[in-house]
Amino acid sequence: MKANREAIADFLSINRLAVAGVSRNEKKFGRVAFNELRKKGFDVLPINPNAENLDGVTCYKDVISLPSDIDRLLIITPKKETENIVKQAIDKGIKKIWIQQMSDTKESLELAQSNGLDPIQGQCILMWVQPVQGFHHFHRSLKKLFRRL
Repeated sequence: MKANREAIADFLSINRLAVAGVSRNEKKFGRVAFNELRKKGFDVLPINPNAENLDGVTCYKDVISLPSDIDRLLIITPKKETENIVKQAIDKGIKKIWIQQMSDTKESLELAQSNGLDPIQGQCILMWVQPVQGFHHFHRSLKKLFRRL
């Protein structure tokens, strides 16, 4: 599984990505990540089967509904939904997947690997998107200090 700097830099090198698990609730992490990525200049395509749009941005019902040029997917779903999202990504032909820490499951990671994908996992995307601010800056500093970054 990829979780090294090179893989992360490659994932973030294009500022257009889809995010599965964007909540309508402003306090949930999926929505926080959506908002932060947009503030940092990313063109984010939210996936939420229960919303038409968020803050004027069109929501997609599922991965399959995304435009064909999307090749990066961030998964921030409850664990019980992650494997299905990975299946959809495989069917859609998406090759670059980041499974947010706490969303990954053994089954979703095995499915990705068995289909030739090497997802980034075990990392919080907000610790890597520049500029890193607030709590994520502090957390990143701790990881650097203990050589876990």
